[in-house]
Amino acid sequence: MKRDVTLFGRAITLILLAGQFGCASQPPPRSSELRGSDNVALAAARAQRADHRLPDDLAARRWLDCAALAYANAEKGPAQQRDAARREVTVCTRGLLAHLLSGRSDGWRATTVHVAGKSLRVDMRNLSVDLTGPMQLRLSDTVRVPASAGAHFVTPGFGVPLVARTDRCSDQPRCKLLPAEGVYRALTAWVEWREGQVPRLVLADPQRQPTIQLAGESYPLTLDLSAPYASLIASTRLQRLAVWDLLGGRRLRARQGVFLLQDYDPEKAIIVMIHGLGGSPLIWTRLTNRLLATPELRKRYQIWHVVYETNAPLLVDRRRVRELLDRALAQLDPQGKQRSRRDMVLIGHSLGGVIARLLVANSGDVVWKAVSTLPLQRVQGTPADLAMMDKVFHFTADPGVGKAIFLAAPHHGSPLTGHFIGRLAMRIVRPEDPELKALRRVIKANRSDIRPALLKAYGLHGLSSISTLSSGQPVSRVGAGLLPAAGTRYYTIAGNLPGEDPPGDGVVPLASALLPGAQSTTVLQSGHKIYANDQAISAIVDILRREP
Repeated sequence: MKRDVTLFGRAITLILLAGQFGCASQPPPRSSELRGSDNVALAAARAQRADHRLPDDLAARRWLDCAALAYANAEKGPAQQRDAARREVTVCTRGLLAHLLSGRSDGWRATTVHVAGKSLRVDMRNLSVDLTGPMQLRLSDTVRVPASAGAHFVTPGFGVPLVARTDRCSDQPRCKLLPAEGVYRALTAWVEWREGQVPRLVLADPQRQPTIQLAGESYPLTLDLSAPYASLIASTRLQRLAVWDLLGGRRLRARQGVFLLQDYDPEKAIIVMIHGLGGSPLIWTRLTNRLLATPELRKRYQIWHVVYETNAPLLVDRRRVRELLDRALAQLDPQGKQRSRRDMVLIGHSLGGVIARLLVANSGDVVWKAVSTLPLQRVQGTPADLAMMDKVFHFTADPGVGKAIFLAAPHHGSPLTGHFIGRLAMRIVRPEDPELKALRRVIKANRSDIRPALLKAYGLHGLSSISTLSSGQPVSRVGAGLLPAAGTRYYTIAGNLPGEDPPGDGVVPLASALLPGAQSTTVLQSGHKIYANDQAISAIVDILRREP
């Protein structure tokens, strides 16, 4: 008999709920009508059943009513039932969004929409300044994170994680620091409702607004940074362009630059990731995803990816990357006084590792002396050509870099350049750059003063990224002796495969990858693609965790 009474009571409650929520012209219930989490649970169950029985707009209306009721309970319901109510806000908001986004994936902005006749205000809070114009939205749990990125990391909390995308801006110079594929950012969504007000669908940036206040308590918002990053990866063709560029293509040149994956923060140190020969920032997928998912590192660092052509000689590539970084820093910190500019971290793989070392080294006259018997001031040439030679062959360490991490970097060259594949590549890769044209003119005008070893190497193999990675190339040989300047802490990570002769990762000998004076040296059983090795990534995380 008691069970029959209970069932009868729940049936009466369902009838009451049907009266409160079933008619499109009815507002959500007044707070005086709330009866605790039982009503919320019933509303959620009713919405779930509506998914299978009603048209999308009516099902969305049920989820909206459920989320509104749950939010009201989370704010003012009985204390012992608020936890359940908070969970239902997320569940019901997710159900609502599944319907709203299935019919409208783009064009989202702060406005009022209608859900089966009921008004719903879209409220955007603390969004990234880089999200400009109407947004495309996608539920984060529907994004496939590629295996190359590792796990799909989600920080649990209140609300529903979303991926927002807009085209990058074009009305100011700093827009070029954003990926050409578009701006992807993490959002967290939930429904709010208070008596006498129109329900609100809140879209907030969980990094700018990490918590929400409910019933006088602070609760963390759900944060999913893997999904926006995976969405960006899925949209790019950079790796294909990088390979074609190495073989003589020119489309990557238009894509060169430094690109920010997050909003610029003047208080966070900058991690600059530099890819290697024929590569692109996609090699950093696993490391980037891991760093974004590590809260203590996310609070201290921001990640910049570099895209540069890799077909030019080593010193030309160094100059390119230096200019790209200088241009980005000038846009974001023209006075050079912001905290982000201090204690920068360079992470470079292979050729990118050698470039990173040269970015923190002082050349003095050592490199130029490997080119000519005359000081540059006495060399014949146009002022423009001599100025170009000065920029390429004379350089100083970046004082803003505090750490440099070298992965599988051929600091002392690679024997692969002497093998068949290397020789073939040197014949194919023939870059035509302003720096090389200037060097040819200077060599022609001063041939008797150019070092014979350089003339011989130039005559045999020309000058390219591959030829200048040969241990016998005279300029590279002296450049290999340039260690990071005093005050820069540097770390080496290298691979060593069983059976390799000489020992190494199959591309770079172990002896070439190691440097004296390193703060730490990590040797792993790994091939050349050590950037995807989880042990190497953990070693990088440990290095970054150490205080500057």
